[in-house]
Amino acid sequence: MILENESVRVLDTSIPPGDTTPLHTHAWPSVLHILSWSSFVRRDERGKVLLDSRTMRELSTSPGTIWSGPLGPHTLENVGTTTLHVIAIEIKQPHGE
Repeated sequence: MILENESVRVLDTSIPPGDTTPLHTHAWPSVLHILSWSSFVRRDERGKVLLDSRTMRELSTSPGTIWSGPLGPHTLENVGTTTLHVIAIEIKQPHGE
């Protein structure tokens, strides 16, 4: 974690090829800035595939920066050949609240 306060949480995540993250959630929406791209598979707590980036045209190459809503329990497996490196800026509350 890079920073956390009452408004935001900033995460720096690197997932080497072949690695899978432990089961976790993202309670808040976030901006994801991709520093290095790799194909991935996101699975729910039962192992069901929620997203396979290889099947999504818009995720077939590094999208640069994208928006993501909150995510329920999931793991993420790097199925590519390079490290997936992402800076996530999670927005905890709307500005001014």
